Amino acid sequence: MTGCKRPHLLLDDPDRLVAMARRQPLQVVFAGKGHPRDDGGKELIARLYAAIQRLRGAVPIAFLPGYDIALARKLVSGADLWLNTSQPPLEASGTSGMKAALNGVPSLSVLDGWWVEGCIEGVTGWTIGTEGDAPETHGKALFDKLEGTVLPLFHRDPTGWTRVMNGAISKVGAVFTSHRMMRRYAAEAYLSCAG
Repeated sequence: MTGCKRPHLLLDDPDRLVAMARRQPLQVVFAGKGHPRDDGGKELIARLYAAIQRLRGAVPIAFLPGYDIALARKLVSGADLWLNTSQPPLEASGTSGMKAALNGVPSLSVLDGWWVEGCIEGVTGWTIGTEGDAPETHGKALFDKLEGTVLPLFHRDPTGWTRVMNGAISKVGAVFTSHRMMRRYAAEAYLSCAG
């Protein structure tokens, strides 16, 4: 749990979140842990807990502490949507989103890190805004995409949702593999340096 992940982005407009959840029900699960010396990360967790308390009864939200491999395994295989609100250009490799996709979980993500290459809009998931958008526009773009595209598809078109799940598996799974990673490391990092 760190500031560059911007977990609060979904909670920054609580009135809109509540209104959206009344029309198109959703539940939110956050997970993470802060580094012992990361006061900013600890403060984010405190903000999340405070927001969860304020929204209790209006939007079901949970925070799962102690994020580890076992918990990650449950999340990437049990979520309906993988939300990534990282601060560009600070996204790392994005392996959690890749693992979620292999489990049929589409992503809704800022165009950063692997998602620049992995997103096929409406096929493997959706973008929050467009590449190069100012970070302060991402909150509104997140709500617009959830409200206008993602939740309507989830609630009203199960066949369309299944198509996106299949797209996440087939398009992401076919490209983002450990074999590809090792080939690229070997060809682009190791062999090119040795030559």
